[in-house]
Amino acid sequence: MRFADRVVLITGAAAGIGRGCADVFHEEGARLALLDRNDQALQAAVAVYEQKRPGSTWSAVCDVADSNRLQELVVAAAGCWGRLDCLINNAGIHPPSQPIEQTSDDELWNVLQINFVSAFVASRAALPYLRATRGIGSAGGTIINISSMTAVLGQTLAAAYSASKGAMLSFTKALALETAEDGIRVNAVLPSNVDTPLMRSWAATLPDPQEALDRIAQLQALGRMADPREIGRVCLFLATEDSSFITGQGLQVDGGAALDY
Repeated sequence: MRFADRVVLITGAAAGIGRGCADVFHEEGARLALLDRNDQALQAAVAVYEQKRPGSTWSAVCDVADSNRLQELVVAAAGCWGRLDCLINNAGIHPPSQPIEQTSDDELWNVLQINFVSAFVASRAALPYLRATRGIGSAGGTIINISSMTAVLGQTLAAAYSASKGAMLSFTKALALETAEDGIRVNAVLPSNVDTPLMRSWAATLPDPQEALDRIAQLQALGRMADPREIGRVCLFLATEDSSFITGQGLQVDGGAALDY
């Protein structure tokens, strides 16, 4: 129970990496604050956690592109539990593959708003509560940003997406410097390919989705995509004292994909 009685807030928590994080943290005793724009999927996740441990979950429907509502819900989540120990900025989108010439300004801003600006807004709202956890059964608050290996390697026909994930990595480093004296650690996780609904919906935009998924699996030296819970376990490590001397880092969790990229 490595996160017993502590509170983690996860955006995009109802599926994919967010759900994997929620599963892992809940198993380790965490109290969950879950945000997602898909109400049906969110309530299904909450039902599972409440059956296992009644009273362990708070949730709210939220489109993180709505900065005002996102900020209000971060405050509400911290108020519900009386504390906030970890924020995982996970919510994100991956547009269909397309050349930069076909990417409109509106599409660009939408990707940046959801993938990067939401992390900025949620982190800003969470900071007072993360500072306050220091000295009450915690070494200090943590922020974990789910970036992508495209932040450092790029991706063909995904300029907007790669740029948004690169912004998240730079933000991680700057915020780690800004909050270090408060005992807050800020890190980013850079997954390669993870078997999520987002991955499968992206593949569905290609001529042969299954061929694409098979090819993507082979990009990793391990010959497969990651399971969302594997990313969740890395986030748990970054949120606990096991990683107490790590901040401002972008941890590539890529199954060896970058080794032969």
